[in-house]
Amino acid sequence: MGNGARAAQKRERNASKQVDKGPTSRLKVNEAAKSIICQTCRQTFLLTTRAPALEEHATNKHSKSLAECFPSYTGK
Repeated sequence: MGNGARAAQKRERNASKQVDKGPTSRLKVNEAAKSIICQTCRQTFLLTTRAPALEEHATNKHSKSLAECFPSYTGK
């Protein structure tokens, strides 16, 4: 048996492994993680977004404070 046959067998094995895998997209997970919502414009932010980014949004877009745009933000 030559190396060509080994390569073909390896391709067949790897092809069957690829079929068994589920979807690798993180789009649905990322959409579900968007739980911080601006009360003025209803823009969503990821749960991991920190206060400085939210403060920047509030001041640049709405000329408001963090508490006015995100009243439920706890700062964790």
